[in-house]
Amino acid sequence: MKMRTLGHSTLSVSALGLGCMGMSEFYGNALEAESVATLHQALDLGLNFLDTADMYGPFKNEELVGRAIRGRRAQVVLATKFGNVRGTDGSFQGVNGRPDYVRACCDASLRRLGVDCIDLYYQHRVDRTVPVEETVGAMGQLVEAGKVRYLGLSEAAPATLRRAHREHPITALQTEYSLWSREPEDELLAVVRELGISFVAYSPLGRGFLTGRFRKLEDLPEGDYRRTAPRFQGENFRKNLDLVAQVEAMAQERGLNPAQLALAWVLAQGEDIVPIPGTTRRTHLAENLAALKVTLNAAELERLAAIAPKGAAAGERYPEASLRSVNV
Repeated sequence: MKMRTLGHSTLSVSALGLGCMGMSEFYGNALEAESVATLHQALDLGLNFLDTADMYGPFKNEELVGRAIRGRRAQVVLATKFGNVRGTDGSFQGVNGRPDYVRACCDASLRRLGVDCIDLYYQHRVDRTVPVEETVGAMGQLVEAGKVRYLGLSEAAPATLRRAHREHPITALQTEYSLWSREPEDELLAVVRELGISFVAYSPLGRGFLTGRFRKLEDLPEGDYRRTAPRFQGENFRKNLDLVAQVEAMAQERGLNPAQLALAWVLAQGEDIVPIPGTTRRTHLAENLAALKVTLNAAELERLAAIAPKGAAAGERYPEASLRSVNV
């Protein structure tokens, strides 16, 4: 397994991580037994970087991951998040970065995961009503208490990241990045590199769109969050299919599937970038891991950049309400 070190930390993670969200929510119904088998296979193959959050499920995903890693904790670099507030009924109740909430969330996550320390603890979304220094200061106290090893932020804007890093060293920034979400290239990647922070790329397959598995909205299961996502709607869907068709054609030339080509592109953007594609199936996991063996030459990278230049995807990456909480 190819490994990458997160920031200035001692965390050595597999060059490809595993996003666990879809095992509990948002992407249709996942089978728990297959999800656990996928997690076990990931560890067997040397993939050690698992990503979850308290809000997924809600709360159920941490429990699932905790059960799957029981007896194998030493093999795992475990990342989870707080900040997106969910009710027990699944309702979304905003963003909370208050210090007392930070501490309560950490304790609850430790219980659900069945561990005594979280390797990487992210603020999932920045709370506009609480100075980031206060939130990160409370997170730093968790490090001092031995409950957390390293800190991260998700969807933080460059200026926010700088302020947070001055309060306490930030090890990783998690933000969406893929062939159809290249916004981090505008400023964010330069800032994390200046500060020595690793970049964890979520949705590196464009929420599955770049796999080529979806040809029409009805291919998505009932209740799937993506049925409401702008890039999966109407004319946007049709335009984005044209982009995927070009990725598919290039992948076929290389004897790859489009997901492997898309992941290889993200991996090629720097040793400090760790993509965390999500999957609930062992077959897809094995296919994704094969991307680690793909080397793209300069001409191929240039061709992909031309196929999917910045802004190529039709539609926003989130519905309007959710956009207000990203890049904050």
